[in-house]
Amino acid sequence: MSNLQEHTNAKPKFYNYPTPKYTEHPYQSPEDPKNPVVRGPALNYAASIISSVTAVQTYLWNNTGFNRLQGKPELDNVVPRYDPTVIPIEEEDAASAPLDTEACTNRVPSRDSAGRFYSVYDYHEAYKSHKLTPTAVVEALLPLIRRDVQSPSKHSIAWLETRVDLVQKAAEASTQRYKDGKPLGVLDGVPVAVKDEVDMKGYKKTLGTKRDLTSKDDVTSFCVTKWEEAGAINLGKLTMHELGLDTTNNNPNHGTPLNPYNPHYYTGGSSGGSGYAVGAGLIPFALGADAGGSIRIPSNYCGIFGLKTSHGRVSGAPTPSLASTTDVLGPMAANMADLAIAYHTMAQPDPSNPTSALFPTPKPLSLSTPRKKVLGIYKTWFDRADAPVRALCQSAIDHLTGKLGYEVVDISIPLIHEGQSAHALTVLSEIGSSFPDVTGLTAPNKVLISVGLRAQSADFLAAQKLRHILMQHLAALWQTHPGMVIVTPVTPNAGWHIAAQGDLKYGVSDGNMSIRSMEYVWMANFTGCPALSCPVGYADAKEGEGKIPVGLMGMGEWGSEANLIEWGFDGEAWLNNGLEGGRKRSEAWVDVLGLAGEK
Repeated sequence: MSNLQEHTNAKPKFYNYPTPKYTEHPYQSPEDPKNPVVRGPALNYAASIISSVTAVQTYLWNNTGFNRLQGKPELDNVVPRYDPTVIPIEEEDAASAPLDTEACTNRVPSRDSAGRFYSVYDYHEAYKSHKLTPTAVVEALLPLIRRDVQSPSKHSIAWLETRVDLVQKAAEASTQRYKDGKPLGVLDGVPVAVKDEVDMKGYKKTLGTKRDLTSKDDVTSFCVTKWEEAGAINLGKLTMHELGLDTTNNNPNHGTPLNPYNPHYYTGGSSGGSGYAVGAGLIPFALGADAGGSIRIPSNYCGIFGLKTSHGRVSGAPTPSLASTTDVLGPMAANMADLAIAYHTMAQPDPSNPTSALFPTPKPLSLSTPRKKVLGIYKTWFDRADAPVRALCQSAIDHLTGKLGYEVVDISIPLIHEGQSAHALTVLSEIGSSFPDVTGLTAPNKVLISVGLRAQSADFLAAQKLRHILMQHLAALWQTHPGMVIVTPVTPNAGWHIAAQGDLKYGVSDGNMSIRSMEYVWMANFTGCPALSCPVGYADAKEGEGKIPVGLMGMGEWGSEANLIEWGFDGEAWLNNGLEGGRKRSEAWVDVLGLAGEK
């Protein structure tokens, strides 16, 4: 990183901001994907052949269209950009301030809101009033989440491992602090859990595989440590899609949690265990990781809020990233107030991480400061969503513009479908380079990694040139429209239906649906921008009675999490007060505080 640039208005300043430059390119619809859908025992046979025969790998690589980036005239004379990190620099007179927890408390949905989920603040108030203790809450939750018991509950499949001794010890310490009238803050005693992608002291790490990838140093990642230092009780590791390489969370290795709203659907992935745990009401927030929608897609499918943070802002050190130029860590939460405090706590600058250390302390919410209320919509892209998704997202946008003072501006973004290919090529190259030996992986990942490693250096370089073009174009958009939130559906589809029960045993390779589900989310990862998933309604399901949540996504300028969170609060107001019938709880929702009170 080398250059220091400013907006035209001189505020804010950034480190490594791309030179604003529009690229005009007429929209071109993508070709229909031609990936074969393979499932059942045939998938295992196909994976064995593909992973061992180079000619087949090359054929499938050419079939993906990843190599179409080479030779594109738009990439001529473009310098590749390998790192999308852009860091906002605080003004010299700006003082770091703690999160205004009172402001958050005032914005928790009212107790009479339909489908209300418990918030961090409900736990805190119950503890302060001595109606409940953290120990009572933990004892109510442990039978529901443990998979190491004779008769595990249906919820336990979302958990990979729970160290009961560590959980109970943390709960006892928190209970004592409340008894002494000295809680550490609003997170003290609040149950949380963590995706199996980061290191946690006393826990194994598998990344969803059958392998033991636990760090030899037995450490806890920085962002998780910040939650624990604030008093949160960590209930352990949550399951994920193997190596994070798809959007279903289908995992034959450790089991697949089913969508809490409708068990005929996936939770979404790869942070599907986190999505389930929050969507079922078991915890108010969880840790997710996102290299290609892995926070926002399960948040969308499970009816919760999810924040993909600016690239490099949240430190997971010393845990190495699965995909270093696209992957980030962030919170998935039941309510926006929970997301705000989870983010503010975990995103403190990490002195030991060279990138995170450069970021300023996250800005507190400011309810009185005027802000730009501008929504950018690339209509041609937006309209590719399925009709039910499009209608629900448009209703939320109409509320934001008609009731809350937002303005809509028409925008365009060049080469979006080529950009999705460039992002996928980059992620596969990064993860594949760390796991070139596919022995023991699930069949779909044997196929993905074997084919992905066919990428040539020229393909990879072309992808990074396109990254640079997109970042410069986005910078030009934000120079023209400061504070703009670019909105799209989170996914163009309402959920991912489980087509065959055998898919849960063998896995499934459905590249066409994977590409479809990532159509909107990839850009934030590839360009390093923050993005927030906000539930805005519910669509009819193909099977079963439970409705399927649908979300609207906002993508903001680098470092603009505070602005996105404010936008998310406005979206939450629509969900609770504007949407007909209001918010819905999932079919699997658990009344944790009520259960703890009974015990």
